Amino acid sequence: MAYDVDLTNCDAEPIHLLGRVQKFGYLLAVDSDWTISWASENIVEISGEAAIDLLGQPADVLLPREAIHSIRNRLQFLRPKRGVEVIYGVELKTTHSAFDVSVHISGGQIVMEFEPADALDSMSTDLTNVRTAIDQIADLPSLQAVYKHTVRFVRMVLGFDRVMLYQFQHDASGQVVAEAVRYGKDPFLNLRYPASDIPKQARALYVENPIRLIADVDDEGAPIIGRASTAEAGVLDLSGSRLRSVSPIHIEYLRNMGVASSMSISIVVNGQLWGLIACHHDTPHRPSMSQRNSALLFGQMLSLIIQMREGAEEKASDTLVFEITTRITRDVAAGAAVFDVLLSTAGSFMDLLKADGYAVVHDDAIVLQGSAPCTVDVQHICALLNGLPGNKVFETDSLVSFMPDAGAFADVASGVLSIPISRSPRDYVLFFRNEQVRQVKWAGDPRKPVTLGPNGARLTPRKSFEAWQETVLCRSIPWSARDVRTAVQMRVMLLEIVLSLTDEARREKKVAAERQELLIAELNHRVRNILGLVRGLISQTNSGSDTTTEFVRKLDSRVQSLARAHDHITRQNWSAVSLRQLLETEAETYLIDRRERVILTGPNVMLEPQAYSSMALVMHEMLTNSAKYGALSDKSGRVEIGLSITDAGSLAINWREVGGPAVTPPKRRGFGSTIVERTVPFELGGETNIVYDPAGVLAYFELPGHNFSLDPGGVEERRKETVVSPNGFEPVSCVLVVEDNLIIGLEAEEIFQSLGAAEVVVAPNVKGALQAIESTSRPFDFALLDINLGADTSFDIGRRLRELGVPFAFASGYGDSARLPDDLSDTINIGKPYDTDAIRSLLAEIRPQS
Repeated sequence: MAYDVDLTNCDAEPIHLLGRVQKFGYLLAVDSDWTISWASENIVEISGEAAIDLLGQPADVLLPREAIHSIRNRLQFLRPKRGVEVIYGVELKTTHSAFDVSVHISGGQIVMEFEPADALDSMSTDLTNVRTAIDQIADLPSLQAVYKHTVRFVRMVLGFDRVMLYQFQHDASGQVVAEAVRYGKDPFLNLRYPASDIPKQARALYVENPIRLIADVDDEGAPIIGRASTAEAGVLDLSGSRLRSVSPIHIEYLRNMGVASSMSISIVVNGQLWGLIACHHDTPHRPSMSQRNSALLFGQMLSLIIQMREGAEEKASDTLVFEITTRITRDVAAGAAVFDVLLSTAGSFMDLLKADGYAVVHDDAIVLQGSAPCTVDVQHICALLNGLPGNKVFETDSLVSFMPDAGAFADVASGVLSIPISRSPRDYVLFFRNEQVRQVKWAGDPRKPVTLGPNGARLTPRKSFEAWQETVLCRSIPWSARDVRTAVQMRVMLLEIVLSLTDEARREKKVAAERQELLIAELNHRVRNILGLVRGLISQTNSGSDTTTEFVRKLDSRVQSLARAHDHITRQNWSAVSLRQLLETEAETYLIDRRERVILTGPNVMLEPQAYSSMALVMHEMLTNSAKYGALSDKSGRVEIGLSITDAGSLAINWREVGGPAVTPPKRRGFGSTIVERTVPFELGGETNIVYDPAGVLAYFELPGHNFSLDPGGVEERRKETVVSPNGFEPVSCVLVVEDNLIIGLEAEEIFQSLGAAEVVVAPNVKGALQAIESTSRPFDFALLDINLGADTSFDIGRRLRELGVPFAFASGYGDSARLPDDLSDTINIGKPYDTDAIRSLLAEIRPQS
């Protein structure tokens, strides 16, 4: 801020500031002790004294005690020293006229600005109009309707020839999105104004001082006078002044537009300047302070409405993101692979982001979908993205400005939104938007908005405001702040899932490697045993008296028996199996003619699946070792196995070998010995004790009660199986599958077809399922319903099927822990993922063949 005179003069000499106020009002500033320190030169009109004579005097020479009291009270509302307070109808000592006073704090100064007062009844009317307008706007269906109602209301209240709602765009330019204009004037609706029309500094002032009036562009303003001592202490900052004269450049700008007076009301959303309500008039025009304050209140309420509407849209978007995330997380829980998760996520978010296509880049794989560049171009884009600092979401609606070669494929991808999902070298999910060739009408040529003026670097405003049309090429629809917010949420979700799946894959790989090592060792051991056993079979079968044909027949029969027994041992079985049957199978397979020398006494014990698998390995080792080295290795020895229940409810298995060759402890411990000694304690929580007595091996195994049950029938007889059908259930011809995941739905369709279904209908949602139920030409034989269908559930489908008497079952990623409503609580619920065996068992339970 510059001064008209040198500050080295004495303190008593007043100085003139280049700062001015508009002449329809008057400015007075006082220190904290209420001594007048600044005054506008035209204040003589209301004080009777020149501004020079008022400097240094107490404020009560002009302000009555009541006025000072009211102003002091209003100052309490200005903390933390921002904003403006208004006192209406203040009478001064020097005049009988009433004034409306706006008060704000500037540094250590209390700044008061006086304007001729408005009638009190008009103030009430203005506030009533604002309340009515806000009520009407709140019920409007869209923001565009809100914009139209806004400009019409403001023009009606303030009386300007033209009122525009001016919204700032993503590139800082502004566009007229609504307009109310006097008949006969050229419309400005949809015109675009360059960002340079409202510089950054001016935008900051619009946030700090949300209402601005220029009553007359020909008003040169009244200079502000202050004491030199006060000026030295600090320049009077007029940023919060409502009367402050504006820059001569802005005045010339308005004159070039043919505007004689103007007013603006700031629209501030979430602390940012969203836009302006801009008012123009062809002649000088000054709405009263009450009218302007009413318009300011309306602008603040409009800001809140826009903020609430945008917030509601963000909330709706967040809800969709949550639903998509929930569905994807469910797929992950079902065991989906990383790349499948990325593809599913990109496909789900493409519609939400209004993208035309996407690319998933993971490791060395690239998958393209929809409107997207070729693989080579995507690799080039990723290489450029890798050169950006940080690891953040990047967006542009002009890919050619980021990658000049992108003009070659601008028709399919002019905008890109990239989401990094790994560390460098990065993997990405890229969303693309097509080129949107459009015509933009500028209020003058945006490429030449200003020219250098006569004072060098000081700029003068452009003089032409004729509509200038530009054809925009190689640009897409811009990505909104909400799009970027959604992308950030998607990135966070993907990083969590990808990292989780990667860690899980690493753990599974380690466990698989350990299992593979164990499997190789066990396989090696098994192969050696089987080869030895086959050799023994050949030796024992070759009696010397049989013909070649008979020899082959016997050998083939025994080898087949060995194969069946080996499959029976290793195959996972999830039903209780008789220990007696296990021992009989082992003896029959491996001992051949010596099986009668295995004597089993005690109750018939049914082993649980885990115990059965473990004991099969133990008994196999015990019997094969006895056959090779123990009591069963000669012609007279035998094995006695006694079963009993201990007082603690455990199963005791006593193994005793009698009549065989002398036993010597093994010189080395092999894999078989490890299985015998450690399987029961380690896997079943029991006990094992092996004694290599010279008279015969003694072994004791004890299994806790949860590993077995007793067959009340005593000694088990082999059950005669009556095969009623290949599958064990009534044939299904027409099946309904309700599944919102396409891949799972296709797999279910294939399973039912493999089980004999002629027609399988897959419905992705409740609506489609109910339509299929009502419109099918023949009733369904069976239905499998996925419980969770996005935001819906399949319970209503189940209720309708129950009304029609169609058998059905639920399926869920939560397994049988999924909660069912009371009226469907008796329905069978199987867990995901399922396979052919699970569906076959399900059908056999629900539709058993009679």
